[in-house]
Amino acid sequence: MAFLPLSVACLVLLIMTVHPAEEEKPEFWRQQARAVLRLALDRKLNTNVAKNIVLFVGDGMGITTVTAARILKGQLQNRTGEETIMNMDTFPYVGLVKVYAVDFQIPDSAATATAYLCGVKANLNTVGLSAAGRNGACRSQKGNEVTSILKWAKDAGKSVGIVTTTRVQHATPAAAYAHSASRKWYCDTDMPAAAKAQGCRDIAAQLLSNTDIDVIIGGGRKYMTPKGTRDPEYPLDPSARGRRSDGRNLISEWQHTKGGKVARYVWNRTDFDAVDPATTDYLLALFEPGDLRYELERDLSMDPPLSDTTEKAIRILQKNPKGFFLLVEGGRIDQGHHASRASMALHETVELDNAVGRALELTGDGDTLTMVTADHSHSFTFNGFPFRGNSILGKSPLFGKDMMPYTTLMYGNGPGHKIVNNKRPDIRGVDTESKDYIQQAAVPTESETHGGEDVAVLARGPMAHLFHGVQEQSYIPHALAFAACIGDDQSHCETTPPIPRSSAPTSPAAWLIAVLVPVLQNLLR
Repeated sequence: MAFLPLSVACLVLLIMTVHPAEEEKPEFWRQQARAVLRLALDRKLNTNVAKNIVLFVGDGMGITTVTAARILKGQLQNRTGEETIMNMDTFPYVGLVKVYAVDFQIPDSAATATAYLCGVKANLNTVGLSAAGRNGACRSQKGNEVTSILKWAKDAGKSVGIVTTTRVQHATPAAAYAHSASRKWYCDTDMPAAAKAQGCRDIAAQLLSNTDIDVIIGGGRKYMTPKGTRDPEYPLDPSARGRRSDGRNLISEWQHTKGGKVARYVWNRTDFDAVDPATTDYLLALFEPGDLRYELERDLSMDPPLSDTTEKAIRILQKNPKGFFLLVEGGRIDQGHHASRASMALHETVELDNAVGRALELTGDGDTLTMVTADHSHSFTFNGFPFRGNSILGKSPLFGKDMMPYTTLMYGNGPGHKIVNNKRPDIRGVDTESKDYIQQAAVPTESETHGGEDVAVLARGPMAHLFHGVQEQSYIPHALAFAACIGDDQSHCETTPPIPRSSAPTSPAAWLIAVLVPVLQNLLR
Protein backbone atom coordinates (compact mmCIF):
# COMPACT_ATOMS: atom_id res chain seq x y z
CA MET A 1 0.00 0.00 0.00
CA ALA A 2 1.43 3.35 -0.99
CA PHE A 3 1.89 6.08 1.60
CA LEU A 4 -1.10 8.40 1.88
CA PRO A 5 -0.70 12.02 0.71
CA LEU A 6 -0.29 14.44 3.60
CA SER A 7 -3.72 15.99 3.02
CA VAL A 8 -5.43 12.61 3.08
CA ALA A 9 -3.46 11.54 6.13
CA CYS A 10 -4.55 14.70 7.93
CA LEU A 11 -8.14 14.02 6.94
CA VAL A 12 -7.94 10.49 8.30
CA LEU A 13 -6.45 11.84 11.53
CA LEU A 14 -9.29 14.32 11.77
CA ILE A 15 -11.89 11.61 11.27
CA MET A 16 -10.27 9.30 13.80
CA THR A 17 -10.37 12.07 16.40
CA VAL A 18 -13.95 13.24 15.85
CA HIS A 19 -15.01 15.41 18.75
CA PRO A 20 -17.74 13.84 20.88
CA ALA A 21 -19.90 16.84 20.00
CA GLU A 22 -20.09 15.59 16.41
CA GLU A 23 -21.22 12.19 17.66
CA GLU A 24 -24.15 13.90 19.37
CA LYS A 25 -25.57 14.77 15.95
CA PRO A 26 -27.85 12.06 14.56
CA GLU A 27 -26.67 12.84 11.03
CA PHE A 28 -23.14 11.76 11.93
CA TRP A 29 -24.28 8.18 12.48
CA ARG A 30 -26.81 8.20 9.64
CA GLN A 31 -24.24 9.34 7.09
CA GLN A 32 -21.74 6.79 8.35
CA ALA A 33 -24.31 4.02 8.02
CA ARG A 34 -25.24 5.14 4.49
CA ALA A 35 -21.58 5.10 3.45
CA VAL A 36 -21.09 1.59 4.82
CA LEU A 37 -24.29 0.49 3.10
CA ARG A 38 -23.02 1.85 -0.22
CA LEU A 39 -19.80 -0.13 0.20
CA ALA A 40 -21.79 -3.29 0.87
CA LEU A 41 -24.08 -2.75 -2.11
CA ASP A 42 -21.15 -2.03 -4.44
CA ARG A 43 -19.15 -5.05 -3.34
CA LYS A 44 -18.62 -7.64 -6.07
CA LEU A 45 -17.92 -11.28 -5.35
CA ASN A 46 -14.29 -12.10 -6.01
CA THR A 47 -14.36 -15.51 -7.69
CA ASN A 48 -10.71 -15.58 -8.72
CA VAL A 49 -8.59 -18.59 -7.89
CA ALA A 50 -6.51 -17.82 -4.82
CA LYS A 51 -2.90 -18.12 -5.89
CA ASN A 52 -1.79 -17.37 -2.34
CA ILE A 53 -3.28 -18.03 1.11
CA VAL A 54 -2.21 -16.23 4.27
CA LEU A 55 -3.85 -17.68 7.38
CA PHE A 56 -3.48 -15.66 10.58
CA VAL A 57 -4.34 -17.41 13.84
CA GLY A 58 -4.56 -15.60 17.14
CA ASP A 59 -4.16 -18.38 19.68
CA GLY A 60 -6.79 -17.71 22.33
CA MET A 61 -8.02 -14.60 20.49
CA GLY A 62 -11.71 -14.67 21.32
CA ILE A 63 -13.99 -11.81 20.35
CA THR A 64 -13.54 -10.12 23.74
CA THR A 65 -9.79 -10.13 23.12
CA VAL A 66 -10.27 -8.57 19.67
CA THR A 67 -12.47 -5.81 21.08
CA ALA A 68 -10.11 -5.03 23.95
CA ALA A 69 -7.08 -5.06 21.64
CA ARG A 70 -8.84 -2.69 19.24
CA ILE A 71 -9.31 -0.21 22.08
CA LEU A 72 -5.73 -0.68 23.27
CA LYS A 73 -4.38 -0.09 19.76
CA GLY A 74 -6.26 3.19 19.56
CA GLN A 75 -5.19 4.26 23.03
CA LEU A 76 -1.57 3.55 22.16
CA GLN A 77 -2.12 6.12 19.39
CA ASN A 78 -3.49 8.65 21.90
CA ARG A 79 -7.14 8.19 20.94
CA THR A 80 -10.10 7.11 23.04
CA GLY A 81 -9.77 3.72 21.36
CA GLU A 82 -13.30 2.42 20.88
CA GLU A 83 -13.64 3.88 17.38
CA THR A 84 -10.31 2.43 16.19
CA ILE A 85 -10.31 0.40 13.00
CA MET A 86 -7.82 -2.44 13.05
CA ASN A 87 -6.42 -4.02 9.92
CA MET A 88 -8.52 -7.11 10.50
CA ASP A 89 -11.63 -4.91 10.86
CA THR A 90 -11.42 -4.04 7.15
CA PHE A 91 -12.11 -7.63 6.09
CA PRO A 92 -15.53 -7.65 4.40
CA TYR A 93 -16.58 -11.22 5.18
CA VAL A 94 -17.09 -12.42 8.74
CA GLY A 95 -18.45 -15.64 10.19
CA LEU A 96 -18.30 -17.74 13.32
CA VAL A 97 -16.95 -21.23 13.87
CA LYS A 98 -17.74 -23.76 16.59
CA VAL A 99 -14.59 -24.85 18.39
CA TYR A 100 -15.57 -27.90 20.47
CA ALA A 101 -13.39 -31.01 20.24
CA VAL A 102 -14.79 -34.50 19.64
CA ASP A 103 -14.23 -35.49 23.28
CA PHE A 104 -14.34 -32.14 25.11
CA GLN A 105 -16.82 -29.28 25.15
CA ILE A 106 -14.00 -26.74 25.48
CA PRO A 107 -10.94 -27.56 23.34
CA ASP A 108 -7.19 -27.09 23.39
CA SER A 109 -4.99 -25.70 20.63
CA ALA A 110 -4.03 -29.14 19.31
CA ALA A 111 -7.56 -30.33 18.59
CA THR A 112 -8.57 -26.97 17.12
CA ALA A 113 -5.47 -26.69 14.93
CA THR A 114 -6.21 -30.14 13.56
CA ALA A 115 -9.71 -28.90 12.72
CA TYR A 116 -8.82 -25.64 10.94
CA LEU A 117 -5.67 -27.01 9.24
CA CYS A 118 -6.56 -30.64 8.51
CA GLY A 119 -10.33 -30.35 8.13
CA VAL A 120 -11.45 -32.89 10.74
CA LYS A 121 -12.47 -32.52 14.37
CA ALA A 122 -10.15 -34.32 16.77
CA ASN A 123 -9.57 -35.23 20.41
CA LEU A 124 -7.92 -33.05 23.04
CA ASN A 125 -4.09 -32.95 22.98
CA THR A 126 -3.77 -34.84 19.68
CA VAL A 127 -2.10 -33.32 16.60
CA GLY A 128 -2.77 -34.24 12.97
CA LEU A 129 -4.91 -37.26 13.83
CA SER A 130 -8.57 -38.00 13.36
CA ALA A 131 -10.75 -38.55 16.43
CA ALA A 132 -9.82 -42.24 16.27
CA GLY A 133 -6.43 -41.15 17.62
CA ARG A 134 -6.26 -41.22 21.41
CA ASN A 135 -4.42 -38.82 23.69
CA GLY A 136 -1.02 -40.30 24.56
CA ALA A 137 -1.70 -43.66 22.86
CA CYS A 138 0.98 -44.19 20.23
CA ARG A 139 -0.70 -47.30 18.83
CA SER A 140 -3.77 -45.22 17.93
CA GLN A 141 -1.77 -43.08 15.49
CA LYS A 142 -1.28 -45.63 12.71
CA GLY A 143 -3.89 -45.28 10.01
CA ASN A 144 -5.50 -42.25 11.64
CA GLU A 145 -3.12 -39.57 10.34
CA VAL A 146 -4.72 -36.61 8.55
CA THR A 147 -2.81 -34.15 6.37
CA SER A 148 -3.07 -30.37 6.46
CA ILE A 149 -3.71 -27.63 3.95
CA LEU A 150 0.00 -26.80 4.19
CA LYS A 151 0.78 -30.21 2.71
CA TRP A 152 -2.00 -29.90 0.13
CA ALA A 153 -0.46 -26.61 -0.99
CA LYS A 154 3.04 -28.11 -1.15
CA ASP A 155 1.78 -31.07 -3.17
CA ALA A 156 0.25 -28.57 -5.62
CA GLY A 157 3.67 -27.00 -6.19
CA LYS A 158 3.25 -23.98 -3.96
CA SER A 159 5.83 -22.73 -1.47
CA VAL A 160 4.80 -23.04 2.17
CA GLY A 161 5.77 -21.42 5.44
CA ILE A 162 5.11 -21.25 9.17
CA VAL A 163 5.64 -18.16 11.33
CA THR A 164 4.86 -18.26 15.04
CA THR A 165 5.69 -16.52 18.30
CA THR A 166 5.83 -19.87 20.12
CA ARG A 167 8.20 -22.79 19.62
CA VAL A 168 7.74 -24.19 16.12
CA GLN A 169 6.94 -27.57 17.68
CA HIS A 170 3.96 -26.14 19.59
CA ALA A 171 0.40 -27.35 19.00
CA THR A 172 -0.69 -24.85 16.33
CA PRO A 173 2.30 -25.10 13.97
CA ALA A 174 2.68 -28.82 14.70
CA ALA A 175 -0.74 -29.60 13.25
CA ALA A 176 0.48 -28.22 9.92
CA TYR A 177 3.12 -30.95 9.53
CA ALA A 178 3.05 -33.55 12.33
CA HIS A 179 0.98 -36.51 13.48
CA SER A 180 1.24 -37.12 17.20
CA ALA A 181 -0.88 -38.72 19.91
CA SER A 182 0.46 -36.08 22.25
CA ARG A 183 1.08 -32.42 21.55
CA LYS A 184 3.70 -32.52 24.30
CA TRP A 185 6.07 -34.87 22.46
CA TYR A 186 8.18 -31.90 21.37
CA CYS A 187 11.37 -33.97 21.19
CA ASP A 188 12.25 -37.62 21.83
CA THR A 189 13.11 -36.93 25.48
CA ASP A 190 9.47 -35.95 26.06
CA MET A 191 8.18 -39.32 24.82
CA PRO A 192 7.55 -42.41 26.95
CA ALA A 193 9.76 -45.39 26.13
CA ALA A 194 6.75 -47.42 25.00
CA ALA A 195 5.78 -44.81 22.40
CA LYS A 196 9.30 -44.77 20.96
CA ALA A 197 9.39 -48.56 20.91
CA GLN A 198 6.11 -48.60 19.01
CA GLY A 199 7.59 -46.39 16.29
CA CYS A 200 6.13 -42.99 17.12
CA ARG A 201 8.33 -39.99 16.36
CA ASP A 202 8.67 -36.71 18.17
CA ILE A 203 7.26 -33.52 16.66
CA ALA A 204 10.64 -31.83 16.08
CA ALA A 205 11.85 -34.80 14.02
CA GLN A 206 8.67 -34.67 11.95
CA LEU A 207 9.32 -31.01 11.19
CA LEU A 208 12.15 -32.18 8.96
CA SER A 209 10.78 -35.39 7.54
CA ASN A 210 7.07 -34.98 6.79
CA THR A 211 6.77 -31.95 4.50
CA ASP A 212 9.40 -29.84 2.78
CA ILE A 213 8.61 -26.49 4.41
CA ASP A 214 10.30 -23.51 2.77
CA VAL A 215 10.14 -21.03 5.66
CA ILE A 216 10.07 -21.90 9.38
CA ILE A 217 10.21 -19.01 11.86
CA GLY A 218 9.67 -19.10 15.62
CA GLY A 219 11.36 -20.55 18.67
CA GLY A 220 12.29 -24.04 19.84
CA ARG A 221 16.06 -24.41 19.42
CA LYS A 222 16.46 -26.74 22.40
CA TYR A 223 14.23 -29.42 20.87
CA MET A 224 16.49 -29.58 17.82
CA THR A 225 19.88 -30.29 19.40
CA PRO A 226 21.49 -33.09 21.48
CA LYS A 227 21.05 -33.07 25.23
CA GLY A 228 23.47 -30.68 26.93
CA THR A 229 24.23 -28.60 23.81
CA ARG A 230 24.89 -25.04 24.94
CA ASP A 231 22.53 -22.46 23.53
CA PRO A 232 24.27 -19.76 21.45
CA GLU A 233 22.34 -16.95 23.16
CA TYR A 234 22.19 -18.31 26.72
CA PRO A 235 25.27 -20.55 27.04
CA LEU A 236 25.23 -20.49 30.86
CA ASP A 237 21.52 -21.30 31.24
CA PRO A 238 21.02 -25.06 31.77
CA SER A 239 17.30 -24.81 30.92
CA ALA A 240 18.18 -23.48 27.46
CA ARG A 241 20.43 -26.38 26.51
CA GLY A 242 19.60 -29.06 23.96
CA ARG A 243 17.13 -31.73 25.05
CA ARG A 244 17.40 -34.53 22.49
CA SER A 245 18.36 -37.95 23.83
CA ASP A 246 18.97 -39.50 20.41
CA GLY A 247 22.05 -37.35 19.74
CA ARG A 248 20.59 -35.84 16.57
CA ASN A 249 21.24 -32.22 15.65
CA LEU A 250 18.18 -31.42 13.59
CA ILE A 251 19.44 -27.96 12.67
CA SER A 252 22.54 -29.45 11.03
CA GLU A 253 20.42 -32.15 9.39
CA TRP A 254 18.09 -29.50 7.99
CA GLN A 255 21.03 -27.64 6.49
CA HIS A 256 22.51 -30.81 4.97
CA THR A 257 19.22 -31.77 3.29
CA LYS A 258 19.11 -28.52 1.32
CA GLY A 259 22.06 -29.23 -0.95
CA GLY A 260 22.03 -27.13 -4.11
CA LYS A 261 19.69 -24.58 -2.53
CA VAL A 262 20.34 -21.38 -0.61
CA ALA A 263 19.23 -22.39 2.88
CA ARG A 264 19.80 -20.04 5.79
CA TYR A 265 19.64 -20.88 9.49
CA VAL A 266 19.59 -17.87 11.83
CA TRP A 267 18.98 -17.41 15.55
CA ASN A 268 19.32 -13.63 16.04
CA ARG A 269 17.98 -10.45 14.50
CA THR A 270 21.23 -9.31 12.92
CA ASP A 271 21.54 -12.48 10.86
CA PHE A 272 17.81 -12.48 10.17
CA ASP A 273 17.89 -8.95 8.81
CA ALA A 274 20.82 -9.94 6.59
CA VAL A 275 18.79 -12.68 4.89
CA ASP A 276 18.02 -11.55 1.34
CA PRO A 277 14.62 -12.92 0.28
CA ALA A 278 15.54 -12.55 -3.38
CA THR A 279 18.37 -15.08 -3.09
CA THR A 280 17.03 -17.32 -0.30
CA ASP A 281 15.25 -20.59 -1.04
CA TYR A 282 14.83 -21.87 2.53
CA LEU A 283 14.86 -20.14 5.91
CA LEU A 284 14.95 -21.70 9.38
CA ALA A 285 14.89 -18.97 12.05
CA LEU A 286 14.76 -20.05 15.70
CA PHE A 287 15.07 -17.02 17.96
CA GLU A 288 14.69 -18.65 21.39
CA PRO A 289 15.31 -22.05 23.04
CA GLY A 290 11.55 -22.28 23.67
CA ASP A 291 8.77 -19.81 22.98
CA LEU A 292 9.60 -16.27 21.91
CA ARG A 293 9.43 -13.50 24.47
CA TYR A 294 6.28 -11.48 24.89
CA GLU A 295 6.17 -8.42 22.63
CA LEU A 296 6.43 -6.14 25.69
CA GLU A 297 9.58 -7.97 26.83
CA ARG A 298 11.15 -8.60 23.43
CA ASP A 299 14.88 -7.87 23.13
CA LEU A 300 14.76 -5.43 20.23
CA SER A 301 18.38 -6.15 19.31
CA MET A 302 17.95 -9.94 19.20
CA ASP A 303 14.41 -10.78 18.11
CA PRO A 304 12.32 -9.21 15.31
CA PRO A 305 8.59 -8.49 15.79
CA LEU A 306 5.93 -10.68 14.22
CA SER A 307 5.25 -8.08 11.52
CA ASP A 308 8.88 -8.32 10.35
CA THR A 309 8.99 -12.12 10.37
CA THR A 310 5.73 -12.19 8.45
CA GLU A 311 7.15 -9.84 5.84
CA LYS A 312 10.34 -11.86 5.42
CA ALA A 313 8.34 -15.06 4.97
CA ILE A 314 6.07 -13.53 2.33
CA ARG A 315 8.96 -12.04 0.37
CA ILE A 316 10.69 -15.44 0.22
CA LEU A 317 7.56 -17.43 -0.58
CA GLN A 318 6.03 -15.10 -3.16
CA LYS A 319 8.83 -15.77 -5.64
CA ASN A 320 7.11 -19.04 -6.53
CA PRO A 321 5.01 -18.44 -9.68
CA LYS A 322 2.53 -21.06 -8.44
CA GLY A 323 1.91 -19.12 -5.23
CA PHE A 324 2.23 -19.93 -1.55
CA PHE A 325 0.53 -20.88 1.70
CA LEU A 326 1.62 -19.16 4.91
CA LEU A 327 0.45 -19.85 8.46
CA VAL A 328 1.10 -16.98 10.88
CA GLU A 329 0.36 -17.55 14.57
CA GLY A 330 0.21 -15.01 17.36
CA GLY A 331 0.78 -17.79 19.85
CA ARG A 332 1.55 -15.87 23.00
CA ILE A 333 -1.87 -14.22 23.15
CA ASP A 334 -2.95 -17.52 24.65
CA GLN A 335 -0.10 -17.67 27.12
CA GLY A 336 -0.73 -14.14 28.32
CA HIS A 337 -4.32 -15.11 29.04
CA HIS A 338 -3.31 -18.31 30.84
CA ALA A 339 -1.20 -16.15 33.15
CA SER A 340 -4.14 -13.72 33.53
CA ARG A 341 -1.86 -10.92 32.32
CA ALA A 342 -4.28 -9.08 30.06
CA SER A 343 -1.72 -6.45 29.08
CA MET A 344 0.56 -9.11 27.65
CA ALA A 345 -2.25 -10.82 25.74
CA LEU A 346 -3.57 -7.58 24.27
CA HIS A 347 -0.19 -6.25 23.16
CA GLU A 348 0.41 -9.61 21.45
CA THR A 349 -2.93 -9.16 19.66
CA VAL A 350 -2.01 -5.65 18.55
CA GLU A 351 1.22 -6.96 17.06
CA LEU A 352 -0.68 -9.74 15.27
CA ASP A 353 -2.87 -7.05 13.73
CA ASN A 354 0.27 -5.16 12.72
CA ALA A 355 1.42 -8.33 10.95
CA VAL A 356 -1.94 -8.51 9.18
CA GLY A 357 -1.42 -4.97 7.95
CA ARG A 358 2.07 -5.78 6.73
CA ALA A 359 0.78 -8.79 4.80
CA LEU A 360 -1.92 -6.68 3.14
CA GLU A 361 0.73 -4.22 2.00
CA LEU A 362 2.73 -7.02 0.35
CA THR A 363 -0.14 -8.86 -1.33
CA GLY A 364 -3.30 -8.03 -3.23
CA ASP A 365 -6.92 -9.12 -2.99
CA GLY A 366 -6.89 -10.12 -6.65
CA ASP A 367 -4.89 -13.28 -6.02
CA THR A 368 -4.39 -13.60 -2.25
CA LEU A 369 -6.96 -14.97 0.17
CA THR A 370 -6.20 -13.61 3.64
CA MET A 371 -7.94 -14.92 6.73
CA VAL A 372 -7.82 -14.05 10.42
CA THR A 373 -9.27 -16.39 13.02
CA ALA A 374 -8.68 -17.89 16.44
CA ASP A 375 -8.47 -21.45 17.67
CA HIS A 376 -10.49 -20.82 20.85
CA SER A 377 -11.17 -18.10 23.39
CA HIS A 378 -10.56 -17.65 27.13
CA SER A 379 -12.61 -16.95 30.26
CA PHE A 380 -11.95 -13.26 29.59
CA THR A 381 -14.56 -10.60 30.37
CA PHE A 382 -15.01 -6.91 29.55
CA ASN A 383 -17.29 -5.31 32.13
CA GLY A 384 -18.18 -2.54 34.56
CA PHE A 385 -19.59 0.48 32.63
CA PRO A 386 -16.28 2.33 32.12
CA PHE A 387 -16.50 5.81 30.59
CA ARG A 388 -15.62 6.35 26.93
CA GLY A 389 -11.85 6.46 26.57
CA ASN A 390 -11.20 4.82 29.94
CA SER A 391 -7.96 2.87 29.80
CA ILE A 392 -8.80 -0.64 28.66
CA LEU A 393 -6.33 -1.86 31.27
CA GLY A 394 -7.76 0.42 33.94
CA LYS A 395 -10.46 0.21 36.59
CA SER A 396 -14.22 0.51 36.32
CA PRO A 397 -15.64 3.71 37.85
CA LEU A 398 -18.09 1.51 39.73
CA PHE A 399 -17.22 -0.29 42.95
CA GLY A 400 -18.39 -3.73 43.98
CA LYS A 401 -20.70 -4.40 46.93
CA ASP A 402 -17.55 -4.72 49.01
CA MET A 403 -16.86 -1.03 48.28
CA MET A 404 -13.67 -1.77 46.38
CA PRO A 405 -12.85 -1.19 42.71
CA TYR A 406 -12.31 -3.78 40.03
CA THR A 407 -10.72 -3.75 36.60
CA THR A 408 -12.58 -3.49 33.32
CA LEU A 409 -10.92 -6.72 32.20
CA MET A 410 -11.22 -9.83 34.39
CA TYR A 411 -11.18 -13.62 34.15
CA GLY A 412 -13.66 -16.29 35.12
CA ASN A 413 -10.85 -18.29 36.67
CA GLY A 414 -7.08 -18.07 37.03
CA PRO A 415 -4.19 -17.15 39.31
CA GLY A 416 -5.74 -13.73 39.99
CA HIS A 417 -8.23 -15.15 42.52
CA LYS A 418 -6.77 -13.87 45.78
CA ILE A 419 -9.30 -13.78 48.60
CA VAL A 420 -7.81 -12.98 52.00
CA ASN A 421 -10.07 -13.02 55.08
CA ASN A 422 -13.05 -13.24 52.76
CA LYS A 423 -12.04 -10.00 51.01
CA ARG A 424 -10.69 -9.11 47.59
CA PRO A 425 -7.43 -7.19 47.38
CA ASP A 426 -7.85 -3.41 47.38
CA ILE A 427 -6.42 -2.25 44.04
CA ARG A 428 -6.98 1.49 44.45
CA GLY A 429 -3.24 2.06 44.67
CA VAL A 430 -2.28 -0.63 42.18
CA ASP A 431 -1.07 0.11 38.64
CA THR A 432 -3.37 -2.22 36.73
CA GLU A 433 -1.87 -1.06 33.41
CA SER A 434 1.47 -2.67 34.25
CA LYS A 435 2.50 -5.51 31.98
CA ASP A 436 2.96 -7.65 35.10
CA TYR A 437 -0.45 -7.00 36.64
CA ILE A 438 -2.51 -10.17 37.10
CA GLN A 439 -6.23 -9.57 36.62
CA GLN A 440 -8.63 -10.71 39.33
CA ALA A 441 -10.52 -13.95 38.76
CA ALA A 442 -13.69 -15.50 40.19
CA VAL A 443 -12.29 -19.01 40.68
CA PRO A 444 -8.77 -19.95 41.81
CA THR A 445 -6.80 -22.00 39.29
CA GLU A 446 -3.08 -22.27 38.72
CA SER A 447 -3.54 -21.39 35.06
CA GLU A 448 -6.55 -19.64 33.55
CA THR A 449 -8.52 -21.86 31.18
CA HIS A 450 -9.84 -21.64 27.65
CA GLY A 451 -13.35 -20.52 26.78
CA GLY A 452 -15.70 -22.53 24.60
CA GLU A 453 -17.78 -19.97 22.69
CA ASP A 454 -17.61 -19.56 18.92
CA VAL A 455 -14.71 -17.56 17.48
CA ALA A 456 -14.69 -15.20 14.53
CA VAL A 457 -13.42 -15.86 11.01
CA LEU A 458 -12.59 -12.78 8.94
CA ALA A 459 -11.68 -13.10 5.26
CA ARG A 460 -10.84 -11.03 2.19
CA GLY A 461 -9.67 -11.84 -1.31
CA PRO A 462 -10.64 -14.63 -3.74
CA MET A 463 -13.65 -16.63 -2.55
CA ALA A 464 -13.69 -14.86 0.80
CA HIS A 465 -17.49 -14.97 0.66
CA LEU A 466 -17.29 -18.70 1.40
CA PHE A 467 -16.66 -17.76 5.02
CA HIS A 468 -20.11 -16.90 6.27
CA GLY A 469 -22.65 -17.79 8.90
CA VAL A 470 -21.90 -20.28 11.66
CA GLN A 471 -19.83 -23.29 10.63
CA GLU A 472 -17.82 -26.09 12.16
CA GLN A 473 -14.17 -25.12 12.61
CA SER A 474 -13.21 -28.05 10.37
CA TYR A 475 -14.88 -26.27 7.44
CA ILE A 476 -12.06 -23.74 7.20
CA PRO A 477 -9.33 -25.67 5.31
CA HIS A 478 -11.83 -27.17 2.88
CA ALA A 479 -13.05 -23.70 1.89
CA LEU A 480 -9.47 -22.40 1.68
CA ALA A 481 -8.48 -25.33 -0.53
CA PHE A 482 -11.53 -24.84 -2.75
CA ALA A 483 -10.59 -21.19 -3.21
CA ALA A 484 -7.01 -22.09 -4.15
CA CYS A 485 -7.85 -25.10 -6.33
CA ILE A 486 -5.75 -27.45 -4.20
CA GLY A 487 -6.68 -30.67 -2.46
CA ASP A 488 -9.43 -32.99 -3.63
CA ASP A 489 -12.19 -30.68 -4.89
CA GLN A 490 -11.00 -28.92 -8.05
CA SER A 491 -14.09 -29.38 -10.22
CA HIS A 492 -14.66 -25.62 -10.48
CA CYS A 493 -11.12 -24.63 -11.30
CA GLU A 494 -11.33 -24.76 -15.10
CA THR A 495 -14.47 -22.66 -15.51
CA THR A 496 -14.31 -19.79 -13.01
CA PRO A 497 -13.90 -16.44 -14.83
CA PRO A 498 -11.51 -14.05 -13.08
CA ILE A 499 -12.43 -10.55 -11.94
CA PRO A 500 -9.87 -7.75 -11.74
CA ARG A 501 -9.81 -7.07 -8.00
CA SER A 502 -11.72 -6.97 -4.74
CA SER A 503 -13.91 -4.01 -3.87
CA ALA A 504 -12.92 -4.13 -0.19
CA PRO A 505 -10.88 -1.23 1.21
CA THR A 506 -7.21 -2.19 1.54
CA SER A 507 -6.50 -0.66 4.95
CA PRO A 508 -8.10 1.06 7.94
CA ALA A 509 -7.20 4.40 6.32
CA ALA A 510 -8.88 3.43 3.05
CA TRP A 511 -11.94 2.20 4.93
CA LEU A 512 -12.17 5.48 6.81
CA ILE A 513 -11.87 7.51 3.63
CA ALA A 514 -14.59 5.45 1.92
CA VAL A 515 -16.96 5.50 4.86
CA LEU A 516 -16.43 8.68 6.84
CA VAL A 517 -15.41 11.33 4.31
CA PRO A 518 -19.06 11.76 3.22
CA VAL A 519 -19.98 12.10 6.88
CA LEU A 520 -17.37 14.77 7.48
CA GLN A 521 -18.30 16.63 4.32
CA ASN A 522 -21.91 16.76 5.41
CA LEU A 523 -21.05 17.96 8.90
CA LEU A 524 -18.79 20.73 7.58
CA ARG A 525 -21.39 22.19 5.23
